[in-house]
Amino acid sequence: MRKAPKEEAVAKRRKFITGAAVAAAGASTLGFPSIVKAQGPISMRWQSTWPAKDIFHEYANDFAKKVNDMTGGELRIEVLPAGAVVPAFGLLDAVTKGTLDGGHGVMVYHYGKQAALALWGSGPAFGMDAQQLLAWHKYGGGRQLMEKLYSSVGANVISFPYGPMWTQPLGWFKKPIRTAADLKGLKYRTVGLSVDVFTAMGVAVNALPGGEIVPAMDRGLLDGAEFNNMSSDRVLGFPDVSKVCMLQSYHQNAEQFEILFNKTKYDSLPARMKAIIENGVEAASQDLVWKSIDRYSKDYIEMETKDKVAFYRTPPELLQAQLRAYDQVAAKKSAENPLFKEITESQRIFAQRVLRWDFNNNVDRRMAYNHYFGRPAAAPAKGAPDKGAAAKKG
Repeated sequence: MRKAPKEEAVAKRRKFITGAAVAAAGASTLGFPSIVKAQGPISMRWQSTWPAKDIFHEYANDFAKKVNDMTGGELRIEVLPAGAVVPAFGLLDAVTKGTLDGGHGVMVYHYGKQAALALWGSGPAFGMDAQQLLAWHKYGGGRQLMEKLYSSVGANVISFPYGPMWTQPLGWFKKPIRTAADLKGLKYRTVGLSVDVFTAMGVAVNALPGGEIVPAMDRGLLDGAEFNNMSSDRVLGFPDVSKVCMLQSYHQNAEQFEILFNKTKYDSLPARMKAIIENGVEAASQDLVWKSIDRYSKDYIEMETKDKVAFYRTPPELLQAQLRAYDQVAAKKSAENPLFKEITESQRIFAQRVLRWDFNNNVDRRMAYNHYFGRPAAAPAKGAPDKGAAAKKG
């Protein structure tokens, strides 16, 4: 007996559904891709090497926000301040072990692991500024050399140098430093290769993380110190313990920041997400430069006018002494460490070409400044304070 039309339709639907289920099972058996339920966002716990109030920690959060936004929330990087998980100088070990998924700091903080890492920012860099040193890293072979360095110390990391820094001041002192002899015997804070350079100049050096410097100066444990820039120095409290700041130095005139990922974690990311991160690094790098120009210049004027800080330009004789001391240190390190020698030679070749173009191509901006504002663009040398902010034209 023939089924009613309604019953026949129901039977056909049941047959179709059963067949589809069998086909899906067969496809799975044959290796066809199955539909996987979407997973939640990837979370990363990071730490910076900076106090929460420092502009450097702000830079770390700026990068994280860019990546978080560009991935549409599929990757969520949370950045903790220095000391939240490990001390500032413990970042590399923590990221290598996976205790942290990543972090934000500087290569010179890993100086104790491999001295050649300090060549990304600690020293005169053959006259290059930080932008030019980053150009060497990306286009002059620096990236490949850094990978060799990290491999040599067993670091399980992916490193992205970025964020070129401006020339760092010689530092904060009780009185102006007029000659290299004035530095001898002083208890002074610095990091990286600068430790060796200032030690060679007769200075008693103590390498401290940023958050510990001002308290040490306040207790008389330091006679002088450098950290980095006008905004960081001001918020860390340097004007509260010193009213003398020496501008310009070769000890760290070309430093940059570093973004670190645990390599295992980074390698597990989708290719699309890696591309967002790499391009996000470069976007954050330029944004950092623009922000620093705005903020550092404001804090320079604020410290001069409100905090009554006297700024001095480091005398040429002292700068020349730094270069001589650095050459001695670099020669010793090169003799002991083949990678150190290979990196310095690579930088030298790149610097000679780039700086020749730079000096011949780019106009001296100080002439235009003096033409329009009628006062010096920089603090005078030989111990005379900078009165530029208050001077009148003529």
